[in-house]
Amino acid sequence: MTKETTQDEINTILWGACDTFRGTVDPDHYKNYILTFLFLKYISDTWQDHYNKYKKQYGDNKERILRRMSRERFVLPEGTSFYDLKEKKDDTNLGEEINKALDKIETENKEKLAGVFRDIDFNSNINLGEVKDRNRRLKNLISDFDKLDLSPSKINADIIGNSYMYLIAKFASGAGKKAGEFFTPSQISTLLAKLAQPKAGDKICDPTCGSGSLLIKTAEEIENKGSENFALFGQESNGSTWALAKMNMFLHNKDGAQIKWGDTLNNPLLIKDDKLMKFDVVVANPPFSLDKWGNTDKKDNIIEDHYKRFWRGTPPKSKGDYAFISHMIETAKNRTGRVAVIVPHGVLFRGSSEGKIRQKLIEENLLDAVIGLPAGLFQTTGIPVAILIFDKSREEGGENETRKDVVFIDASREFESSTKQNTLRESDIEKIINTYENRKEIEKYSHIALFDKIKENDFNLNIPRYVDTFEEEEEIDIVETKKEIERLEKELGVVQGEMKGFLKELGL
Repeated sequence: MTKETTQDEINTILWGACDTFRGTVDPDHYKNYILTFLFLKYISDTWQDHYNKYKKQYGDNKERILRRMSRERFVLPEGTSFYDLKEKKDDTNLGEEINKALDKIETENKEKLAGVFRDIDFNSNINLGEVKDRNRRLKNLISDFDKLDLSPSKINADIIGNSYMYLIAKFASGAGKKAGEFFTPSQISTLLAKLAQPKAGDKICDPTCGSGSLLIKTAEEIENKGSENFALFGQESNGSTWALAKMNMFLHNKDGAQIKWGDTLNNPLLIKDDKLMKFDVVVANPPFSLDKWGNTDKKDNIIEDHYKRFWRGTPPKSKGDYAFISHMIETAKNRTGRVAVIVPHGVLFRGSSEGKIRQKLIEENLLDAVIGLPAGLFQTTGIPVAILIFDKSREEGGENETRKDVVFIDASREFESSTKQNTLRESDIEKIINTYENRKEIEKYSHIALFDKIKENDFNLNIPRYVDTFEEEEEIDIVETKKEIERLEKELGVVQGEMKGFLKELGL
C-alpha cells in the first residue's frame, strides 16, 4: 500500500523548490513562476489520473476516451502537460516551450483561464537570466515538481488548495508592504468570513479580492455547514494578482467564480444591465488610505462616477477608504445585504468629507458593529486596524429595522505576540464572534451604544469613547517599599564582601 503524501511533505517540497530562485530572482517575480508551476502540475496529474480511469473503462479506444475527457472541468491539449515539458527539459529553448504550452492551455480553456498566463514569461532574460542560467533554473524547477504526485486518486483535493494558500502566505511573509496587494492573513480572513455570516444560496463578492483567500474563506463558512450552494464574485486591479486569484479558485474547485480584472473604483466590472450587481455578502480588505484613487473632473475637481456611489459625499482624493466602503454598501442587496470591511483607525474619527459620510451611514442605521483588532497582524503595517460591519437588514422593511444600537468591541489586547507578526488565536476569534452575535456587554471589552450616545460623540467612532479599558494602577506602599530596598542593599553588601574574599584567595 502506497504511503499517502501529507500536507507538510508537499509544503516542504514546494518551499524547497523556491531555492531555485532565491538570491538571484526577486521573490515578487518568482512567486508567480512557482505558483504557475504548481497549477500546471495539478492539472497535468488530474488529467492523467482521469485518463487512466477511462482507459480502464474503454480500453485502447482513444477516441472514446478523449470524447469523455472533453467533459472534464478543463482540457489539456496534447503536448502541453508537465510530463511533456519534462521530456524537453534539456532543450535550449525550454522557456519558450513552457510559454507555448501555457498559451495552448489558456486558449483551450478560454472561459475559465483566459488571460491567466499573460503576465508570466518563462523565457524572460530580465527575471530568469540569460539562456544558460535560465535553462538551468527551469530544469531544476521541473525536477523539484517531479517529486510531487498531485493525482486526485492519491491525494485529497483540499491539500492542493491548502498548498497554494501556504505558498501565498509564505511569499506574503517575505514581501513586506507588497504583501497587502495579494494576501490577507488567514486568521483575519477567517474572522471576517465568520462576521459576514454567509448562508446557503448567497452571492458573495470581494471588490478588492487579491489572490482570493478571503472569498474562499467566506465560501468555506457555507461549505462547513454542508452546502455548496453559493456564487463567488471578485475584482482585482493588479493583473498578476488577478491571475493568482483565478488559479486559486480553480485549485479550490471554485472555477465557476467570476473574477474580473480592473480597478473597482474607476471601472467596476461586476455589472448587470448597466447597473452595479447586488450581493448578499460583501467582504474586503481594501488598500488602506489609497491616494489618487478617483478620476477627477478637471473643471470642478469632482470625482466622476457613472454609478452614483458617492451620493453621501465624495471621499478625499488622498484617502480612498470611504470610496471602497461606499462601493461595498451600494453593491449590498437592499434590506438583506451585509458588508464586512477592514479599515485603518482613521476611518473611525477623521473629519471633513469623511466625517459627513460616516454620519450619514450612522443616521441611515446601517452600521452594526465596530471591532478593534491588535496591532501587528499584517505584514504590510504595524498599526492596529478595525472591522466595520454594515447590515442592510436594519433598513426600513428589513428583518432588523428596529435595531438602533451599535456593538463596539475592543479586541486589541487579546492575541498571540510574536516578534515578526502577531496573530489572533482561535479563542480570540471565538470571543469576538460570540460577543458580536449575542451583542454582549463585557467590562473593558465591549459596549452596546445607542444612536444618541454616538450622536453625542459627534459621530466619532473611536473605540475608547465607548469601551473603557482603563486599568487603575496598584497602590504602592512607600514605607514597605523603602524597607524592602534597605533589606536588598544589606544582602548586596554581604555578597560583595564574599566576592572580595574569593577573589583574594584566587590572587586576583
